[in-house]
Amino acid sequence: MRFSLPESLEAREPPEARGTPRDGVRLMVSSPDGITHHRFTDLPSLLRPGDLLVVNTSRTIPAAVRAGASEIHFSGQLPDGAWLAEFRLASGKTSIPDDEFTAPPSIELPYGATLTVAERFSARLWKVRMSRPVLPYLASHGFPIRYSYAADGQWPLAAYQTVFGTDPGSAEMPSAARPFTPAVVTALVNQGVTIGRITLHCGVSSLEAGEDPYPERYVVPTATSRLVSLARSSGGRVIAAGTTVVRALETTGGAAGEGWTSHVVTPSTGVQVVDGLLTGLHEPEASHLRMLAAFHDQALLQRCYDEALDRRYLWHEFGDVHVLLR
Repeated sequence: MRFSLPESLEAREPPEARGTPRDGVRLMVSSPDGITHHRFTDLPSLLRPGDLLVVNTSRTIPAAVRAGASEIHFSGQLPDGAWLAEFRLASGKTSIPDDEFTAPPSIELPYGATLTVAERFSARLWKVRMSRPVLPYLASHGFPIRYSYAADGQWPLAAYQTVFGTDPGSAEMPSAARPFTPAVVTALVNQGVTIGRITLHCGVSSLEAGEDPYPERYVVPTATSRLVSLARSSGGRVIAAGTTVVRALETTGGAAGEGWTSHVVTPSTGVQVVDGLLTGLHEPEASHLRMLAAFHDQALLQRCYDEALDRRYLWHEFGDVHVLLR
């Protein structure tokens, strides 16, 4: 898919800072029948009684720490207890990739913690261990990961949470669900839409640089698996609130399960469980676009992004959203 993203369409602050409620962002809905445009508050009327909406309960953690000239982004925990981390160069209120980073054996962090660098895991990520438990340390001394397009506001951690977030673990917000509010959730339930849950802890956005996914921790509860089976057997649709939900459900085939997944959803793998996807708008080089191409053919997906550009939809975690229906 080909398009250029102008800087003017990068959402630099939460919608609340632009005078728009969380649930007032724009919503594009696309299917083989066409493309329509709405506000997010219209979502309940656009889904059907009997549909199942599956959400991610992962809560965003303050995953960034500064140590000297470095800004360290903790991405996620591995099965052996080590963590993945990205080392970046501190640059004013934000950071930039450190392409020449050479790992020392250990790094002294603020407030008496020591980080031991074990080995390189991927082009940008390193395997590390900390002298103290990571999550409590970050809760006390970390700050949210912020990128240059949204760095000016220094938005607090609350701006990076969704209404469903209860289980701390995501380095970056599962942002597709950010527009949900209690009022929208209530309207969905009143419409006859069932809500199920999974947990998948999101790592840093290496995917936006075209990298394949690294292992991420997930849980698909038995109750959600049963809801998936019920929706499919009764003619309802399974709608995923975010690419993380697609990844978890497609990893297990809709069954209950937990562990770490590196599953990549593409047109060649297809989607076997999920009928629709609520997601944000992704940059031209984002690997997430491969997942979107499993829902729509290239011609329809190109039309969606052309219309989003023409109508000046906003990109990134504070921007507008898109529902793709197969």
